Amino acid sequence: MSQNDERKFDPKMLEALVCPQCQGRLNYDAATQALVSSAARLAYPIRGGIPVLLIDEARVIDRD
Repeated sequence: MSQNDERKFDPKMLEALVCPQCQGRLNYDAATQALVSSAARLAYPIRGGIPVLLIDEARVIDRD
């Protein structure tokens, strides 16, 4: 893994980002490296420190 691949997500970005499906708030999940939309039940991956906010790339999360 190169140094560029080790970039970390900056949680300050959450102030400007919303879920592309529902326009709701996103929460950062450090364990899975994803941005989670509870309202849409989607988790968007973070790759190389950059959130991939494409609905087709998101994984569906189960209701708990």
